[in-house]
This record gives sequence, C-alpha cells and structure tokens, in this order.
Amino acid sequence: MNVLIIEDEAVAARQLKAMVERAGDDIHVLAVFDCIEQSVEYLRQSSTQSGGEKQTIHPDLILMDIELSDGQSFAIFEQVNVTSPIIFTTAYDEYALRAFEVNSVDYLLKPIQETALRKALQKFRQLQQTYGGTSTVTVPINDLIRQLSQRQQHVITYRERFLVHVGQRLLPIESLEVAYFYSTNKLTFLKTHNDYQYMLNYSLDELEKTLDPRQFYRANRQFIVSHKAVQKLHLYFNSKLKLDLRPAAEEDVMISREKAMAFRQWLGE
Repeated sequence: MNVLIIEDEAVAARQLKAMVERAGDDIHVLAVFDCIEQSVEYLRQSSTQSGGEKQTIHPDLILMDIELSDGQSFAIFEQVNVTSPIIFTTAYDEYALRAFEVNSVDYLLKPIQETALRKALQKFRQLQQTYGGTSTVTVPINDLIRQLSQRQQHVITYRERFLVHVGQRLLPIESLEVAYFYSTNKLTFLKTHNDYQYMLNYSLDELEKTLDPRQFYRANRQFIVSHKAVQKLHLYFNSKLKLDLRPAAEEDVMISREKAMAFRQWLGE
C-alpha cells in the first residue's frame, strides 16, 4: 500500500509517518508534503505519467490534514483531480465532523492515537476488499466541502476568557494567561502564568468541554494543564509521568500510564 501524507506540522508529520510504517510491512510512505502547492504538483505528476521518464507513484491512500501552511487542503481538489481515498486528520471536534463519517474513508482527531490510525487503515483495507479497488471508495469531495462549510457555522467556539471575582470587582482573565486549572476540596481554581490564583464557579468537567484541546489537556481528575505550563516530564513507576509545572503546583501532577502516550503526543514529542 502506497501512502501519501499531507501535514504541515513537522513533529506531527514525523510521528504520523512512523505510526503508518509500523502499521504494516506492506505499507510504504511515498512522500510527506506540508503545503498545497507541493501536494498538487505531486498528484498532477502521478496522474499524468508517461513512458520513458521516472514515474511518480500514484498513492493508494492519502492522509491529509485540513489546515496547511498555505491554506485549507480542500484547495487541492480545486486544482487537480484526486482519485485516491482520503483519511482526514483534523483538530475539529467530533460534532463538527459528522459529515466526514459519511464522505471520507475515515478521520483521525488530533492528537492522533496509534490505535485509531490502525483502525482507520483496517477500515480502508476492508473497503478495498469489498469494492475490489480504490477508485470506488473515493471521497465525493465537493459534497464534503459543502457540508463542512455548513458545519463550520455551528462549530463550537472555545472559551477565550474568564471573569473572576476580586473583592467587589470582576476581572477578565484571558485563556492564554492560564497556566492550569485544578480542583481541591470540591472547589475549582485558576492559576495564571504570573502565579495569581482565582476561584471559579465551574467544575473541571465543565471547563474541559469549553477549552481548546490544542491548548489545554485534562491531566487527571484534579488538573487541566496548559501547554505552556509544562516545563518537564519525569518518568515515574508503572509507566506514569510526573509533570513539573510553572508556576509549581502544590501537589504532584501525575499522568496515568493509559494517558502517557497521548499526553506526549499532545506536547509534540
């Protein structure tokens, strides 16, 4: 199986390539591109091969991020006829992605889990066997673009600020100022990067639903941490991770063995 990867984040691209190659001895990654222009050029060459010259191998499957360095990847389909099936990789939330479940082979929500990738590849193989080839499982991309455009009007917007009580005043705190949220004695607190602390009238479960998952991660039942606050990781017994946060937390912040790999991927390792 020849796979083309289109992903503009260098770390994510390396991780995805490694996971794809581990998924089967018969899988070969043809190339990794980070922009629309390179992707279009490759796909044009692979679809207009002529004898006598070194041929560009046509991909059996494309793993494609939606947001690229030079625009949305949907622009690729406006410039070249793409006949390969697509597995989308995206940071959109599950509600906004219902259209993908119908129109694409599959989608992978970032940060990508290796088990989810393997399931998507297995789904593609099953479609190949069922339909006897790849052309019959091609994404109807015009429908996808139309449905995504409609869905984007209803995409959940993540919380950008909080109003906290300071005496008799209400003080706005931007989400980017937050180092972490934590819960203790049934109370929830916000800690800023400048080491100020404020109480909130939300549970961590409620906060988790409103925060940008690219910026914040639910470390455990007591903590939601921001990307910027994580200074160091320490390998702990039983494959757990211990976090060093800045500002320092008053108690140990642990990542369970089950979450350790996903957390490291979220950090960009």
